[in-house]
Amino acid sequence: MNGKLYLIPTPIGNLEDITLRAIRLLKEVDYILAEDTRTSAKLLQHYNISTPLRSYHMHNEHKLTEKLVEELQQGRQLALITDAGTPAISDPGFLLSREAIKGGIAVETLPGATAFVPALVNSGLPAHNFAFEGFLPVKKGRKTRLEELASEKRTLIFYESPYRVVKTLADLAAAFGPDRQASVSREISKKFEETSRGSLEELAEHFKKNSPKGEFVICVAGSA
Repeated sequence: MNGKLYLIPTPIGNLEDITLRAIRLLKEVDYILAEDTRTSAKLLQHYNISTPLRSYHMHNEHKLTEKLVEELQQGRQLALITDAGTPAISDPGFLLSREAIKGGIAVETLPGATAFVPALVNSGLPAHNFAFEGFLPVKKGRKTRLEELASEKRTLIFYESPYRVVKTLADLAAAFGPDRQASVSREISKKFEETSRGSLEELAEHFKKNSPKGEFVICVAGSA
């Protein structure tokens, strides 16, 4: 009898942002696949979860996936979590879920924490129709992708690190026009959560003067 793979979202900041079902399943599965076992151990300790942890991340997922599917086919119940948020959303998870489905394994994804939804809702920009882009290419293909997105009418959502957020805002302003309205949220669900709104040019200048800290979600109004 086949086992089951659970994709379980974990808090992106406040440790209370986890569902009761997620806690129960993390206690019940045979073991937990974690992007960084040190980070996940803190969450599990907080909720008195003693289930064994195994490392599963972007550098070893191709090597381990086939073996994990075999274990699932033998009846194992496994949970996949990432450092924060929902697996497969700019994090590992897609490869294992795809191969598990191909192998006839039941895959269940729990609802829960993800950074772009609160950032979008809090942006003040249209949220009924949007496109999630995740991280832009750092070098190759970046300019081409921005040119393709310049005429997109839906609200656009990007993830960015504090080290590149100023450059990304400047690149967006150059590609979309400096007056395009946007919202930048950082440290969502954490103590110093903050959202800044304005034109792309204004936001780029703001973060040039105010050192960027934390992880960022950039929401940009669609083309008029």
